[in-house]
Amino acid sequence: MANPFQEQLLKAGLVSKQKVRDTKTQKRRDRKAKVDDGSVALKQEIESKRQAQIAKDKALNEQRFAEASEKGQVRGLITEFTRTAIAQPKEAEIKFNYTLANKIYSVYVDEKLQNQLLNGQLGIVRHEEKSYLVPHKLAERVNLLVPQWCGYLWQQNEQAPQAEEDDPYADYVIPDDLMW
Repeated sequence: MANPFQEQLLKAGLVSKQKVRDTKTQKRRDRKAKVDDGSVALKQEIESKRQAQIAKDKALNEQRFAEASEKGQVRGLITEFTRTAIAQPKEAEIKFNYTLANKIYSVYVDEKLQNQLLNGQLGIVRHEEKSYLVPHKLAERVNLLVPQWCGYLWQQNEQAPQAEEDDPYADYVIPDDLMW
């Protein structure tokens, strides 16, 4: 016996061996009858499954086509930001930190590049364990297509907190370039 429940019923004397055999035979007949009985319901079920498979295949093909075209765009982006990347100065002393995927990365820049980063003229793109300083427009395009590569992109905060009239710290400006 493959079914432990049937074995328990047999041991308890609630069913006989003949009844178990009849049940198995009936199950087998039901499965066989369902395979090809020529009924309208079965034909409709088969047709609906076939239509669903066709729709699934079509969606998969469209997805593959979109991925292929995106790969072409992504390849173009890679060549563009490697070509237009601003060289990082060798004697730079300012460590510029940015976060990407919950990790902190650092780039050494000089004062001019730091000001450009903080003013939104430059962005940072990280690809294959290397950071690239790129123009802001290119960093925005990278952020649209592959956001997991965009390490630092300055965006003007439209919902910046408004200074309250009776704020005792209103005269103290918080610098944008705090190092951590």
